[in-house]
Amino acid sequence: MPHPTFETLLYDVDGGIATITLNRPDRMNAFTPKMALELIAAFDATDADDDVGVVIVTGAGRGFCAGADLAGGGGTFGEGRQAERAAVGDTADLTRDGGGRVTLRIFDSLKPVIAAVNGAAVGVGATMQLAMDVRIASDAAKYGFVFARRGITPEACSSWFLPRLVGISTALDWCYSGRVFPAAEAHERGLVRSLHAAEDLMPAARAIAQTYLEASAPVSMALTRQLMWRGLTLSHPMDIHRADSRSIRARGNSADAQEGIASFLEKRDAKFPNKVSTDVPDVWPEWEQPTYR
Repeated sequence: MPHPTFETLLYDVDGGIATITLNRPDRMNAFTPKMALELIAAFDATDADDDVGVVIVTGAGRGFCAGADLAGGGGTFGEGRQAERAAVGDTADLTRDGGGRVTLRIFDSLKPVIAAVNGAAVGVGATMQLAMDVRIASDAAKYGFVFARRGITPEACSSWFLPRLVGISTALDWCYSGRVFPAAEAHERGLVRSLHAAEDLMPAARAIAQTYLEASAPVSMALTRQLMWRGLTLSHPMDIHRADSRSIRARGNSADAQEGIASFLEKRDAKFPNKVSTDVPDVWPEWEQPTYR
């Protein structure tokens, strides 16, 4: 399918891997309402494209994302972008956080998502990564949950995601202090999977992606991703048991399951026929989809 083009992003598909690059290098890829809309559209595109099996998100130039673009001054987080906010559906009664829209869209992704953090990841540059499945970083990268230092509060659903990833004590320490800290600390606390020299970062991300692509059924990965992430929202194992049961029954009757078993018995690589665009079953009939638009 034709690949979309964007003003604030680069979008490329190669070998089953879609790379989404935040592309405002002159502003350290600072986040804008336009970037929010384009990131949502980019994940719409990756979900719809059966040639995409895994998504990598990175930044152009020397930064991943320096946070919200503060060029608008003190009104940046209030009414300073009223026209832009109206264009993305905000009203006088509800001004929704653009980073949260992006995070909810990533949460709903049907493809695994890897963050390749090439430089500074501050504010929304850090929080947009939290709904991604794997984060790897350059050993020169830095993180900062700097909201209290700007007189605001955490956004992009980070007060839900961050404690689940690193624990409540670390999450609060990072947010209370607002300090910018090295990727080595993010790695030590479990936010980042591994550290790499700058020139090795994207090859490492693609190598991880390749391990997902080479042997796993795309529809099974889509369902696994949603079972894992959505399971974090549930209050009792019985709730996930219902979804598991629907999922294993649907997958057990699928052509993918027949192929997976046959390939194992015949000692050959599997060629899974089912497609994410058409064959993902609904195992969550009671689930209300988040509204990220």
